[in-house]
Amino acid sequence: MRRLSRKKALSLVKELDAFPKVSESYVETSASGGTVSLLAFSAMALLAVLEFFVYRETWMKYEYSVDKDFSSKLRINIDITVAMKCQHVGADILDLAETMITSNGLQYEPVIFELTPQQRLWQRTLLLIQNRLREEHALQEVLYKTLLKGAPTALPPREDASMEPLNACRIHGHVYVNKVAGNLHITVGKPIHHPQGHAHIAAFVSHETYNFSHRIDHLSFGEELPGVINPLDGTEKITYNNNQMFQYFITVVPTKLNTYKISADTHQFSVTERERVINHAAGSHGVSGIFVKYDTSSLMVTVSEQHMPLWQFLVRLCGIIGGIFSTTGMLHGLVGSCFDVICCRFKLGLYRPGEVLNQDAQLHQMNNLNHHHTPLLADNPPR
Repeated sequence: MRRLSRKKALSLVKELDAFPKVSESYVETSASGGTVSLLAFSAMALLAVLEFFVYRETWMKYEYSVDKDFSSKLRINIDITVAMKCQHVGADILDLAETMITSNGLQYEPVIFELTPQQRLWQRTLLLIQNRLREEHALQEVLYKTLLKGAPTALPPREDASMEPLNACRIHGHVYVNKVAGNLHITVGKPIHHPQGHAHIAAFVSHETYNFSHRIDHLSFGEELPGVINPLDGTEKITYNNNQMFQYFITVVPTKLNTYKISADTHQFSVTERERVINHAAGSHGVSGIFVKYDTSSLMVTVSEQHMPLWQFLVRLCGIIGGIFSTTGMLHGLVGSCFDVICCRFKLGLYRPGEVLNQDAQLHQMNNLNHHHTPLLADNPPR
């Protein structure tokens, strides 16, 4: 009884077989079928390799949310060179809360304003990358993915000591400010604490020494990341007027960056530039200097690196193999049918062209015998 039930179960399973096997004696191979098979296998291998490269690639996903962190401090990283001596200029920050941030975290270093050929080449390369970033926004994702591999964006030092006079001042370092709108300004004179306002001591600086030509080697907000190029990096402004005002209006966007190599809290920003000459007689009022006015956005951007899951890669791979196999089979059958239609070779049974030729030859011989048949003798031949 157990053997009978087992045989019934096996027979039932055989009836449910969706992949019936065909005996090899009923399978006929052809040269055209082999050619199509080679093309199909080649296409499968090529697309499978390309799909593997796609599987290895990653992409950046952007998510937006409200920034709820209003109590933390905002770090500002500064590296600006001004074409004036360090004792004649001063930098400080004043925010909307009337909080004055002194430049204790900033260093004043006398330098030469003119760049060496190597430094000039670095600056031109940086400006070229900046132009490409403005045109091709997708390049920013490449920078995010290769942060740790990125080259340092700081200005390279001079190759050797120069005998030229130190006619400029490099202001560099970082300061922490409140997450409210503020104004970073570099102007004539050192800043001083004043209970009723904000002041710079500029009385002892000659007006002829005013020169706010400057170069922004680096300006960023938040944590410094290697390889990231900010919008104002490499910016250089040259003026020949002593009463020039340069203004940069910046909108800072908090950004959380999560990649497979690094996780950091940084900030992106957009900038609008403006410059004008101070001429009180013409109605252009103000103070000569460099003013960076920044404001923080209420939105926060989360940038995360995404990767194709393994199951999706396997599904796409199976789709490629099955699709090519089915498509090539249908095309091969369609081309074969069209060829049969053109050549008029429909097979209703066992069709053998050699037998038809033999039958045609026999009919032709019988016709020749009938034409050459000897006539019968008449009963009464003429005399």
